[in-house]
Amino acid sequence: MVMSFSAGDRRPVVFLDRDGTLNEEVGYIRDLSRLVLIRGAAAAVRRLNESGIAAVLASNQSGAARGYYSEEHIGALNQRLVDLLAAQGALLDAVYYCPHLEEGSVPALSVACDCRKPAPGLVVRALTEHPDFDRQRMYVVGDKATDVELARNCGAKGILVETGFGSQVLAGTYQWPVQPDYTARGIGDAVDWILADLKTALR
Repeated sequence: MVMSFSAGDRRPVVFLDRDGTLNEEVGYIRDLSRLVLIRGAAAAVRRLNESGIAAVLASNQSGAARGYYSEEHIGALNQRLVDLLAAQGALLDAVYYCPHLEEGSVPALSVACDCRKPAPGLVVRALTEHPDFDRQRMYVVGDKATDVELARNCGAKGILVETGFGSQVLAGTYQWPVQPDYTARGIGDAVDWILADLKTALR
C-alpha cells in the first residue's frame, strides 16, 4: 500500500537537480543522446508521484550563457529527460532551470540573477505558480553544495546524493563543504529518506 502525503490542497514538494542526480553526469551535453537516466531514477520519481509528492526539476544550466549551445537546446535536453522518465511511468510536475551565468560569454544571458542556485529564485517561482505546494514540507535533492545551500536559503531540507559530483563534495575536492540533512547513495536512497521523514512528521 502506498501512503499519500497530500494534506488537503497542499502537497510536499521535492526539488530535484538534473545532471548527476537524475541523469548521468557527463559534462555539458551537446548531443541529446548522451542524456541517460541514472539507474533507479525513474522508479524514485514514480514513488514520489504515487505518494502525492510533487517532483520538480530545479537546475542550473549555464551552457547557453557560456556559448556552448542555444537556450533551445537546454529545452530539448529537459524534454528528453521528461520523456525518458515518462517512458517508465514517472512524472515531473514542473520543470525550472536557470540559463544565466554572470561571467558568461553571451550578453543576454550573462547577467546577475536570483534564479541561479543557491539563490532561491527557482523555488520562489515554483511556489508562486503552484499554490498547492506545501512550503512547510519542501526538500532539495542534488549532487552539489549549491543544492544543499539552496535548501538552506528556501527553508527546505537538503539531501546530497553521492552520484555526480556528490562524492567529490564530500571529499572536499569540489565546491565547498556543506552539512546536508541527509547524505544519500543516490536518488532512490534520497526518496527513501524523504518518505521516512514525512511519515515521522505524521506521527
